Amino acid sequence: MTISVELCTHPELDDRISILRAGEEVDAVFVRTERFNVLVDTLGTPELCRMALELLDEDMRARPLIVVNSHMDWDHFWGNAAIAGKAPIIAHTAARARLSDTSCRQVLDEKMREEPRFRNVELIAPDITFSDSMALHGGDLTLELIHTPGHTPDHVAIWFPEIRVCLAADAVETPIPEVWSKSSNDLRLICSSLERIRDLHPKFVIPAHGRTISPSTVDDNLSYFRALAARVENLSATELANPELGKLVSLRLQDFVAIPADMSPEAVAFYETFHETNLGATIQARLEGLNVA
Repeated sequence: MTISVELCTHPELDDRISILRAGEEVDAVFVRTERFNVLVDTLGTPELCRMALELLDEDMRARPLIVVNSHMDWDHFWGNAAIAGKAPIIAHTAARARLSDTSCRQVLDEKMREEPRFRNVELIAPDITFSDSMALHGGDLTLELIHTPGHTPDHVAIWFPEIRVCLAADAVETPIPEVWSKSSNDLRLICSSLERIRDLHPKFVIPAHGRTISPSTVDDNLSYFRALAARVENLSATELANPELGKLVSLRLQDFVAIPADMSPEAVAFYETFHETNLGATIQARLEGLNVA
């Protein structure tokens, strides 16, 4: 698979923020402040990250660079090797725990077998970590790094209070985000993170997938989880135990969200796996008698 990187923006968006789009795979974000530049996520390979940095050549020479990894999913941080030793990498403390898990290496080994483009990937850990929140003061812009778990334990969103913009990474997604596991606690966490982003009252919300900047996406995601909980609430124990539950009419992905007409069958199948995990977590919450959505 050949992927190129494109420098993008939205007309309404502050011109200090640019989107680095790696095809259909993922969006990273580049931010210019008076004191330094910030790259939020390094894309899926070192080559893609270098391609992105070349697009920003003049900006890169103007100010020092800081890198933030929003979380340790492969498409967000496998480009770290392109900037290792050249710029500090910041992530949540839980990112190091994820990197030390054997599953992280297993995912890379699997990807290397599938596609040659992953053969130069190195698993580079962050240099600086934090727990709940951290602020980067750029002079004209402040970047507040906020722990927003639920999609993953280490997930971080970035908030710019001066311009009321939130870089939501994978905490917010079109058509739906995915909860980390089928645990009711992870469901509680992702809903709490969505509420935390909503309560910032952002003017724009930029997810890493979905090509949108609309803050209504946060409300849409919350509505999806609430509708899922409401529908599961009325099911019997026998129905809850049905392994094919997510394929039944009224409980399919398309029964909760509108599937874009131009979405490929592969992408639809991908989001159906998200829905399956989300449904499993919702069922677990129902079995535990919890109202978490």
